Amino acid sequence: MKVIIAIVAAARSHAALCIIGFLLLAGLGMRYTASHLSIDTDTEHLFASSLPWRQAEIQEDRNFPQFSDVTVAVVRAASTEEAQETAVALNAALNADTANFHGATYESGDAFYTSEGLLLLPPDGLAEKLGKIVAAQPFLGQLAADPSARGLFTGLGLIAQGVQAGTDISAYNAAITGVEHNLQAAAAGHPEPLSWQSLLLGNPGGAEFVIAHPALNQGSLQPGGVATAALVRVAHGLPDVRAGRATVDYTGQIPLSDEQFASLTHGLVLGGIISVLLIALWLFLALRSWRLIVPILLTLLLGLVLTVSFAAVTVKVMNLISVAFAILFVGLAVDFAIQYCVRLRDVRHHLPELGAALVETGRQAGGQIALAATATACGFLAFAPTPFIGVAELGEIAGAGMFIAFLCTISFLPALLVVFRPRAENIPVGLPGGDLADGWLRRHRRAVLGGFGVLALAGVFAVAHINFDANPLDTKDPNTESMKTIRSLLADPSTNPFYADALVPDLDSARALSAKLSALPQVSEVLSGATFVPEQQDVKLAMLAQARELLAPTLQAAANPPAQAVSAADIRAAMAKTQIAILKVRAQLPKDSPLLGIATALATLQGQSDAQVLAMNAGITRFLPQALGQLVTSLNAGPITRESLPQSVAQNWFLPSGQVRVEALPTAEAQSTAGLREFSQAVLKVAPNAGGPAISTIATAGTILNAFREAAILAFVAIAVILLAVFRTLRESLLVLATLALSALLTALFAWGAGMSINYANIIALPLLLGVGVSFNVYFVMNFRAGMRRFLGSATAHAVLFSALTTATAFGTLAASADRGTASMGKLLFLSLGAVLIATFVFLPALLYVIDARNAGKA
Repeated sequence: MKVIIAIVAAARSHAALCIIGFLLLAGLGMRYTASHLSIDTDTEHLFASSLPWRQAEIQEDRNFPQFSDVTVAVVRAASTEEAQETAVALNAALNADTANFHGATYESGDAFYTSEGLLLLPPDGLAEKLGKIVAAQPFLGQLAADPSARGLFTGLGLIAQGVQAGTDISAYNAAITGVEHNLQAAAAGHPEPLSWQSLLLGNPGGAEFVIAHPALNQGSLQPGGVATAALVRVAHGLPDVRAGRATVDYTGQIPLSDEQFASLTHGLVLGGIISVLLIALWLFLALRSWRLIVPILLTLLLGLVLTVSFAAVTVKVMNLISVAFAILFVGLAVDFAIQYCVRLRDVRHHLPELGAALVETGRQAGGQIALAATATACGFLAFAPTPFIGVAELGEIAGAGMFIAFLCTISFLPALLVVFRPRAENIPVGLPGGDLADGWLRRHRRAVLGGFGVLALAGVFAVAHINFDANPLDTKDPNTESMKTIRSLLADPSTNPFYADALVPDLDSARALSAKLSALPQVSEVLSGATFVPEQQDVKLAMLAQARELLAPTLQAAANPPAQAVSAADIRAAMAKTQIAILKVRAQLPKDSPLLGIATALATLQGQSDAQVLAMNAGITRFLPQALGQLVTSLNAGPITRESLPQSVAQNWFLPSGQVRVEALPTAEAQSTAGLREFSQAVLKVAPNAGGPAISTIATAGTILNAFREAAILAFVAIAVILLAVFRTLRESLLVLATLALSALLTALFAWGAGMSINYANIIALPLLLGVGVSFNVYFVMNFRAGMRRFLGSATAHAVLFSALTTATAFGTLAASADRGTASMGKLLFLSLGAVLIATFVFLPALLYVIDARNAGKA
């Protein structure tokens, strides 16, 4: 206490020197910070690299670097062929842009999948596909001999003849429906390309993926921003995109990270201005004088600058969690300054002379603020030893910030007050209505404590039932391009990013593990290197040879297409014949038969101009030669060996050592945290060395919960030791700790009642709960020790209330963030602050009144 009084007295006596010294120190700190402090937006760096699951992640990144730091372009189009040609063009353009991309790959566009793709099917799947192709031979033969609209209509005429002969044409319904849609569009004046891959080869189509490796500017807050803008610019220039037939969206680690930082900073300036104005309002209502408000704001700013400088010296690189120290600092440091100034106002009501009042305030409040700062700092520093680096660094910075804020409060603030010379107080300082509330609490103290007992039990229930959301996607802004894109992929298990994988020694081991994983109900599909070197190739090659023999005339015609172009008159003649053939069997067709729709469209098309007829023909034939060529190529597949695999395929599944990667994809139910945990546990039982996003996501959740559990215990013990050392009695220490524990239970109850989940972003409400809870409770208990029995009507309560309002304003800025993690953090901090206020303003005074009554023999 003597040291605190001496510092305040020195600052009062040498105010100018004190102010100049601190400003010089702040200037040096800012200059150092500008060149030595940076921000790392990579969420992988939030955890210690020594953790087993992080070691596995790091090793996987070394083994398969092509999966790291990527931007994924997702191409969708009206037809499979348009999506593929757009993906091919995009891939070529990105590879040509060496300034913005290190490279790009379009794996599914590799010729391997065209030439050998049928061998990747299981025997029964291959038999089914070949059966459909062979059954369509008459139709295919006509198209191969005449790859035009005329050939198509002739083929449709043959199908109509089959109906007349009593043949079941249900196998053709899907293909005929596709043709019907195409012809109806052409008849309406909007000719479209016909997807022959869907019609002839049964390829259902879907999204195509181009994986790009952007050049990153690590000096930028959004390292991949320039490359992403280049991708968007290239995509907009692609023909099918310009025509509105294809879209290119993007997602991946790089844009997700960039957009998260953009979400964090979105509206930051406006929110900051609003926050400062509201804080100024609360300060005015608390202090009623700009001569007190300005020194507090300047002290707050100085403390923040010095704390940032401390971070630049010790941490050097801040992360997405440790940057939140600024909010915590403002919320807690302003409490110290408000406590000092409000107590100064109270002292000056009896001791008007400023110099003496400053020292007396230091004597009355300095010890309380020092204890609050020390206990709060311990609460933060308890996180420093944990492997959750994000919060560990936050704890180090915020913990040091509490000592910096305390030092500024007892030195720089008194020096500023000497310069600004606030006026003396004419009336006592207290909380309006506080005396009435004190009286009510004194009279109903036992009922109040009983009510809090019920709430505490409800809080215990809430703690047991509150959900922890381990999915990192749930903390991001859902309205960004990357999040919209990745959400559109989650419903399909094959494109769900939360897979699990493992390395096995060889192909036989890969097949054995794949069989075990496939048997799990939580697994939708398993892929491995063995998928691309399939078994039973002799059987499949024999099936292909038989199909080639049956389709020999068709394949020969497809390999030698006619050179003569078809005319509009030829097409009209074919349309007329086909229409007549269909109408002849109208009575034998169901009312919703696509053949009847084709007949109607043909009637319209026959009356259109030659240009319109030829445009329809161009749409129909645009991708037909390509489809026929792919059919010929796919039926001539050869044996696949590990050595014959193209590098673009092999590099994703095989290591140079011969190890093989096995990948398990979850079912749709695994999108929830509970489902993902069940999927991960099931996979780990079969493959204990498995890793991948699903495993690391659940392991991340475990690391976070363990870190906070350990830190909470350590902080609680450290705070208890400090309180015991200062109070020297168990009872008063337990008063603070019991109120703190109740605040935690009330926070859990409020969060559970609001339907909130805990995540890795909002869980940092815990250290703030410790900080604010300890500070507020210490003030009341130390006043009780000093003989005060007027709690809510005191200057301390006045200061605590407006300190809480300023802190809540800072949290309100977070709650309005576009980033869901930050917004949930702000909301939980807000609820936590409310819980602390209720415990401090209602529970603690009632408890103190019970103790006081017992001491007086009135209980």
